[in-house]
Amino acid sequence: MEQSLVIAMVGMLGIGAQWLAWRTGWPAIVLMLAAGFLAGPVFGLFDPEHAFGELLDPMVAIGVALILFEGGLSLDLRELRHAGEAVWRLVILGGPIAWVFGAFAAHSIGGLEWPVAILFAGILVVTGPTVVMPLLRQSSVKSRPAAILKWEAIVNDPIGALFAVVAYEYFRAVTASPGSGLFEVVPPLIFAAILAGVIGYVAAAAIAWAFPRGTVPEFLKVPVLLTAVIVVFVLSNQIEHEAGLVAVTVMGVALANMNVTSLRSIHPFKQNVAVLLISGIFILLSSSLKFEELAYLNWNFGLFLLALLFLVRPATILLSLLGSSVPWNERLFLAWIAPRGIVLVAISGLFALRLEEIGYDGTALIGLSFAVVVVTIVAHGFTIDLVAKLLNLKGSNRPGIIIVGSTPWTISLAMMMKELKAPVMVVDASWQRLALARQNGLPFYHGEILNEATEHNLDLTPYAVLVAATENEAYNALVCNEFAYEIGRDTVFQLGDAVDEDDRHSLPSSIRGRALFESGFGVEDVNERLSRGWVFRKTKLSDEFDFEAARERLPDAAAMLLLLRENGTIRFFTHAARPEPRAGDVIVSFAPPQERTPQDAAAKRERKRSKTAEQGT
Repeated sequence: MEQSLVIAMVGMLGIGAQWLAWRTGWPAIVLMLAAGFLAGPVFGLFDPEHAFGELLDPMVAIGVALILFEGGLSLDLRELRHAGEAVWRLVILGGPIAWVFGAFAAHSIGGLEWPVAILFAGILVVTGPTVVMPLLRQSSVKSRPAAILKWEAIVNDPIGALFAVVAYEYFRAVTASPGSGLFEVVPPLIFAAILAGVIGYVAAAAIAWAFPRGTVPEFLKVPVLLTAVIVVFVLSNQIEHEAGLVAVTVMGVALANMNVTSLRSIHPFKQNVAVLLISGIFILLSSSLKFEELAYLNWNFGLFLLALLFLVRPATILLSLLGSSVPWNERLFLAWIAPRGIVLVAISGLFALRLEEIGYDGTALIGLSFAVVVVTIVAHGFTIDLVAKLLNLKGSNRPGIIIVGSTPWTISLAMMMKELKAPVMVVDASWQRLALARQNGLPFYHGEILNEATEHNLDLTPYAVLVAATENEAYNALVCNEFAYEIGRDTVFQLGDAVDEDDRHSLPSSIRGRALFESGFGVEDVNERLSRGWVFRKTKLSDEFDFEAARERLPDAAAMLLLLRENGTIRFFTHAARPEPRAGDVIVSFAPPQERTPQDAAAKRERKRSKTAEQGT
């Protein structure tokens, strides 16, 4: 099969699995593995090894390097204020503990010979950012345990690879020179890892110096950055196998903490690249499986998987965090959640071939690594919400609204949402304007929403909708455009409506948020109506009292704003979209102060019937 056709099929399967995961809420990696397995060994649609030959391994290796770099860019050292102690313990103590316990389990329970068991246990130290971070996005775990899991996943990936390198180099040295010892093998590897880290840091410092000074044009920043990551990875691997993983991780973390303003503009692109790479690599690896490689999955390895889930991981966490300030409910949560991902599969496939070169049977590692990935993702992916809930570590399930701008109108809206028990947060850079929020007991954040520090001081996880309603329409558009990539273009709203695309004085709709209200009320409109006594009203629908009946109860001038479903989902009425109301929904409208009498409602119905009759004639 032509390589171009294989690439197209890999892309369709990978992105299709990601889309299906978004629609169903299932872990994306499980669907991608299933898609690749069906396309490869089951139906034989394509064989990546046949299509790409010797290029497959470097393709996967560079893809993993870019994924680790992208993960490092998401790590801000300020997060360690609350999670630092736990992270360092899990890296310095937890890594070796997991390696030792995993090796004993792989040998005594899984039946692997000692060299293979030791090397495989080193790789099993990784937990995989490609799996952990999507799980955290799909669930609503509190910030500190989520930060611990994220940092552990990123930092332990290169450490697990180094453990495997140490094991491999030792057994290779012993095979070549039976008298070799650890002291002859380990120090050079440690030096190589330190040197790789220095290379990664120097590369990050060079980019942080060059980008803000205009030495690289804007259209070349992304290509330069991606090329630099690949060069650093390949160069570091020339020093020692897999040292490149250390280099790109250090490079990503260093860049993330050097306050390079130019990097904010490429965040959406790097996220897109990460999604494409994760999808493609999982499909390639799972479709490369052979049925003979799965022959090692016997009942012994089934017991090993149980030991990995219920003995090795809990022992690692509990011993590492012994005497720490981490609460017990968080320790138990961390003891259960440890899904594995791409790095485990990629490194296992690499060392399976190298072990055979020095006389050990490493064929089992390929099938075993896939089994570990599938079992841990299924076990942890489908239970993370339940475990977090049982341990009281779950945030609010109801999606809320974050409101930018503290004005009388936004405070009225926030009070209505609070009354409906929907999470709400009012954000404003002015302490004086926030006085209204403080007086009414509303949650508030004092700070500039566009400041990068806000991302680390304000947890945006509970908020599925953003409403920008300051007095400045251009600022509102800027806020909506900035957060559209994070929470979705369809869930950022602002007052006003850019209806005339030919008007050079108006903001184009492409950079604005969606318009609140079907009528496109602007800031002046709502403030003027609020001064005349307009208020927010809620109306609950039922089987007997439907949407049409609710409309009749409202004054003619009233404007429907949103509906709130029983599960907390929020849908807005706009000129571009109208949600489908149903029984149990609560309609929130902005209406004049006067109460309508039954006579008013009857008169409105009569006018509607007359109008219908006129149209019929």
